[in-house]
Amino acid sequence: MLSNVLVAYGTTNGSTARIAETIAEVLRKEGMSAEAVPARSVTSVEPYDAVVVGGGLYAGRWHKDARRFVRRHGRALAGLPLWFFSSGPLDASASERDIPPVPGVKRAMHRLDVTEHVTFGGCLEEGAKGFIARKIVSSGKGGDFRDFEQIEAWAAGICTVLTTGVRKG
Repeated sequence: MLSNVLVAYGTTNGSTARIAETIAEVLRKEGMSAEAVPARSVTSVEPYDAVVVGGGLYAGRWHKDARRFVRRHGRALAGLPLWFFSSGPLDASASERDIPPVPGVKRAMHRLDVTEHVTFGGCLEEGAKGFIARKIVSSGKGGDFRDFEQIEAWAAGICTVLTTGVRKG
């Protein structure tokens, strides 16, 4: 059984961090050792049996910290069970249908043999960093569209794959 899992994430306003923490929490409840860590602060993936990488979506691209993490640790990641998630749609679409990965994430998925990718709804609320983010919130198009039941179910699926050794897809 693989039991030591890293959940690395790139976030600007904390929404993706909360998703990563939820995933790690579910993994721990299932008896695994799991930690959610900002992608920019990870120096090695060697101590881990599996990795989950998440990034917020900004203008059709994954957060720069998630992209850099995947590039920097690509060789080591290629040999591990690996999952990706994205967060970002500021509407209910991520709860209603499967949203495919953006092109850069899709390329990394093929290169690294990623087990699965999912896109979760995002969250952008008052006090958001960045000019565009503040404009989105002030125009009334912000809000919290994260579906924590969906996030927890996805994390439970990771546990199933890690404990049974049976990969999806």
